[in-house]
Amino acid sequence: MQFSEMNLIPEILRAVEEIGYTQATDIQIDAIPALLEGKDFIGRSNTGTGKTAAFGIPVVQMVAQSNQEKGQILILSPTRELAMQTGTEVRKFSKYLQNIKVAVICGGEPMPPQIRQLRTAQIIVGTPGRIMDHMRRRTLSLENLKTVILDEADEMLDMGFVEDIQTILRQAPEKRQTVLFSATMPPAILKITKEFQTDPQMITTDKGQKTVANIAQFYCNVPRLDKTDALKLLLAYHRPKRALIFCNTKKTVEELCVQLKESGFQAAGLHGDLKQSQRNQVMSDFKNGHTGILIATDVAARGIDVEDVDAVFNYDIPDQDEYYIHRIGRTGRAGKAGASYTLAASRTQLRRLHSLEKFMNSKIEEAPVPNMNDIRERHLKKFRGSIKQLLDENSDSEWASFIDELEQSGYDAKKVAAVLCKIIYEKDKSLRTLKNVQRVEPHPSEEGKTRLKIDIGTDSKINADYIIGTIVETTGLPISAIGDMKLYRDHSIVEMEAAQADLVLNKMNGYRMKRRTIHISKLKGKKSGPHAFESRRRTNGKKRFNAGSGHQYHGKSK
Repeated sequence: MQFSEMNLIPEILRAVEEIGYTQATDIQIDAIPALLEGKDFIGRSNTGTGKTAAFGIPVVQMVAQSNQEKGQILILSPTRELAMQTGTEVRKFSKYLQNIKVAVICGGEPMPPQIRQLRTAQIIVGTPGRIMDHMRRRTLSLENLKTVILDEADEMLDMGFVEDIQTILRQAPEKRQTVLFSATMPPAILKITKEFQTDPQMITTDKGQKTVANIAQFYCNVPRLDKTDALKLLLAYHRPKRALIFCNTKKTVEELCVQLKESGFQAAGLHGDLKQSQRNQVMSDFKNGHTGILIATDVAARGIDVEDVDAVFNYDIPDQDEYYIHRIGRTGRAGKAGASYTLAASRTQLRRLHSLEKFMNSKIEEAPVPNMNDIRERHLKKFRGSIKQLLDENSDSEWASFIDELEQSGYDAKKVAAVLCKIIYEKDKSLRTLKNVQRVEPHPSEEGKTRLKIDIGTDSKINADYIIGTIVETTGLPISAIGDMKLYRDHSIVEMEAAQADLVLNKMNGYRMKRRTIHISKLKGKKSGPHAFESRRRTNGKKRFNAGSGHQYHGKSK
């Protein structure tokens, strides 16, 4: 369907055509008419399907056709990057409409400019935490609110925003339109739809397809200690003009960024500890091509929409199936071919890859890590081709007189050319830092878990949700990184992978929780007994927090 067939006003059609949109995507075909009719809507849609336009276009038209009161539309996003990107897109749709103002309200930015924006903006885009801050300050009123949109709702819940979202929806006018977009539909999402939506229209646009057909997926089986060297070899061999590398923690992003830079790669890191100005600069450099490699966590990468990403590299395997799809979906867009490479460093991780294959009904092929000979041969071939092309174009004619001068001084032109080729070819610093990596089967002992003891429990009126939310917020780990959890009267036990447990120890020992300083230590020996007040357990493949008070938290399916 063409946008011209969708009953849009001329000003929006003009803006849409200027952007280059002509044919609407599946989610846009279903969502735009439903939103314009004022219906509650649920859109289950993967990344890269055009959902920002699916709600951005109709909300602009709704404001244009209303009395233009401030605070009519509220769009909630999980991260600053996504909120800023959404604000930019919505402003594009309203380019030819007078007096429509968009406010982007998220953390990491000063309050006074946001307060000024909120005085006049009809469309507000923000993260739940900062929206709540403005509500508490009474600088944001919801009395004129007509439509609330939850963008990437599953991600917001995973990040611990469920209570903020509930508070916002409960304080919003009862008579309103509630719209929800989510890549997955876990029980927590269904609970929100049941409580806060009225007869919603639900559309699933992936039609059961869980990955993109034009992405070639590979994995490399390498020793754990050689992962960084393997990644360097892959980058040096494939030489992507623009690549994304995903890690599971902020610490890994920082360390990997330093190591790649030291090896001559143009890399930058993106994670939650960066100031907003730093994040903006990193993204600007990546989009403009000044930085060819962006290393990011899943949360920090939310909202990144960059064309022509040649390849995605999973330095760490994500804990959730959907995250893998979100990651590799950054390449192979707009009908172009893309590739993804995942580093597997243990039998556990190999089994994880096989479970991803079953989930996607798609094959992830094993690929050997390139060796130094492969890389040198490929580089030389490309270098020779460049020399021949320049000779054919006669683009070095201005240097001919210099060569004549050298020949007159007794130098052989052939030797001069060879020396120049050597100088140019050896300028590539990365080749000097590479070393070969062997494929090695990991030892089964690598599969163990680490248990942490946190000296706070139910006597401090704390529950599993609070502890897990604090860990996720403080460390940047995904909620799925946390395994079994048990709460006792004076302490709690958390089980997780060894590397992630070390991150928690480093980040949170001495952290204040419930107005007291907590201490964390590793436990040895067998697991705790069954006499816990509160535990995290698996039920039918779902992760669930089961509290004595009857309160439950439902995490994502594995």
